[in-house]
Amino acid sequence: MEMKNTVHTNEYALITGATGGLGRAFVYAVAKRGYSLLLTARSAEKLQALQRELQEKYPEIPTRIYAADLSDADSRIAMTEKIAAENIRISLLANVAGADIQKPLREYTQEKIAFQCRVNFESAVSLCRFAVENKAERLEIVNISSVSGLYPTSYFAIYSATKGALTSFSQALRVEMKGKNVAVTAILPGAMPTRDDIKEQIKGQGLWGKLAAKSPEEVAEKSLKAVAKNKRKVIVGFWNKLMRIATCPFPASWRLRCIARRWSKISKDAF
Repeated sequence: MEMKNTVHTNEYALITGATGGLGRAFVYAVAKRGYSLLLTARSAEKLQALQRELQEKYPEIPTRIYAADLSDADSRIAMTEKIAAENIRISLLANVAGADIQKPLREYTQEKIAFQCRVNFESAVSLCRFAVENKAERLEIVNISSVSGLYPTSYFAIYSATKGALTSFSQALRVEMKGKNVAVTAILPGAMPTRDDIKEQIKGQGLWGKLAAKSPEEVAEKSLKAVAKNKRKVIVGFWNKLMRIATCPFPASWRLRCIARRWSKISKDAF
């Protein structure tokens, strides 16, 4: 995706989780490329504040906001019906919204299990289908997965499973879309210093945490460049790629034990 010199108001980018750390980075990266914006998050108040910011910085770019709970099918459908009713064609979809709940399975409620699975996987699949049905001449889809999806991760089991599923789905969809002018890329970042709890977690990992972490802005830029080239899957960051390569020769049982020891010491439920 090349930087745009002019505003193309008929080219719309739909970005989920738009008010979060990575979501905001995507919003600004896409805005400076000249796309009209379709932004969704759960909080109407935060979306309105973001819309005001964008109107000040990019007054020429149309920005529509949709407060929606992506874990709720009715809320999600209501949002997509509003977009479709305006006869909007989508040039870019960035599925950024996610729930990084981290704790032993026994501490989950049934509601929390459904919430995390629906936000991390079901909603992304649903919006991919919607974008394909309402695509512009060319459609680029970025699905934000995670390096955690490469490994079964005890104490982070639902998150890693849903992210692994999203990576698998993205690669399969990419093949289905061959010849249809649709690019699909799965992005696998490591930790990003967005919320305070994540910043403390990165700090607690010492030198490795510092080396492996990437800013939301860098992840957003690399994602947009990757999908423009229709790359299948991208692990963001040299050290995250190195970790993947370096751990492959070890038995799965060893990797699982090491991961479990590390993640058993952390618990968070930010949603």
